[in-house]
Amino acid sequence: MPNLNSSSGIHPPPPSAHVAHPPPWKIITAACVGNALEWYDIAVYAYFSVYLAAAFFPSDDPFVSMLLTLGTFALSFFIRPIGALVIGSFADRHGRKPGLTLTILLMFFGTLIIVVTPPAHVIGLAAPVLIMIARLIQGFAAGGEFGSATALMMEHLPDRKAFAASWQFASQAASSLIAGLIGISLTTWMPAEALDSWGFRIPFIVGLLVGPVGLYIRRHVPESPEFDKATAPESGLIAIREVLGAQKIRLLVAMGTLAVSTALTYFISYVPTYAVDNLGLAANSGFIAATAGGVVLFLGAPIAGLLADRFGRLPIMLPAAVLVFGSVFFLFRAVEASPQLSLLVVLVVVLSLLKAFYYGPMASVLADTFPARNRGTGLSLGYNLGVAIFGGLTPTVALWLTKSTGHAHAPSYWVMLVAALSTIALIAANRLYRIR
Repeated sequence: MPNLNSSSGIHPPPPSAHVAHPPPWKIITAACVGNALEWYDIAVYAYFSVYLAAAFFPSDDPFVSMLLTLGTFALSFFIRPIGALVIGSFADRHGRKPGLTLTILLMFFGTLIIVVTPPAHVIGLAAPVLIMIARLIQGFAAGGEFGSATALMMEHLPDRKAFAASWQFASQAASSLIAGLIGISLTTWMPAEALDSWGFRIPFIVGLLVGPVGLYIRRHVPESPEFDKATAPESGLIAIREVLGAQKIRLLVAMGTLAVSTALTYFISYVPTYAVDNLGLAANSGFIAATAGGVVLFLGAPIAGLLADRFGRLPIMLPAAVLVFGSVFFLFRAVEASPQLSLLVVLVVVLSLLKAFYYGPMASVLADTFPARNRGTGLSLGYNLGVAIFGGLTPTVALWLTKSTGHAHAPSYWVMLVAALSTIALIAANRLYRIR
């Protein structure tokens, strides 16, 4: 019998040794903490944009100041596809863990810049430049976050992939709720002068606390077994070329699958404006409805993931997409006919419930659309292109449809269109890639 401990370099572990597999909660927490930080920072920046505008983008015209602040916010979405390609291909070559560690460090560093940057009246034009750099770093990191995190969870928990991946979206809802509660607390209890001068930095400091926790957890989670078995691309360019070349159809299917979910996400974020401009409701009405929707999403997404692991993902997602298509017009017409807070809450809660059942299993479907070899690249790029197209366009299209038709129910046409597109994409995923 050959000597396995000889110079051949093969050194098997002793019979008693074994590799302990971490518990599911540790895998899920490690993967979701960066996603939570990403969405927390997005929400905080949006909620405190008035204070950021005054501190870092001062102008004689408040509208110009706010426009510059929101324009800087939008920059992060333009760079996300680049981050998806770079960090996604990095994760395909070096592992899910290194990819996730890189994203958490970049997001932590971007948030730190916002925390420590002096106001414009102290350092002049350097202040807005630093904030722009911070948002670009955060957007670049966020581009690679979704693909690497989802791949890690699914590949560690193949028998519970839908439930595990559903926490990507549950963490988004939880982060937005936490950011909203912090914002309500600060604006209620902190004097206006303190909030204007330094208090608006507190939510970003809270975001910094997530960084070391996430880094610790990620350092103590092993690499995914499926990645270890897969043949990694020889270079990042090869991974990118494979996705953009040989896997264009997979990329389009992933983007179509994402369409209705991301459109609903950004429409719900548009509800506060919609409630005031089109329904004539009080300013807090939209926030109340959006908060109720956030609670439904946080609770509903993991439940949908559990059901999908038991009954199949498409039997959960397809009915949800069809119900969105069939109900959204009538929900909007009801709110338009009788604009009141209770009906607006019903509209958002119903759409949030259908969205939860659709996007709870969705992350695992997107991941299974691509092979393990370049899953990080394909999943990150498909997700971020879909978000940029269907998410970024939704508020603008909703506003344009309302103004051009003169009807408050007009945004339902866009939601119906993307629901039909996602239905077709799901059927294609089943026919082409045997995703069930």
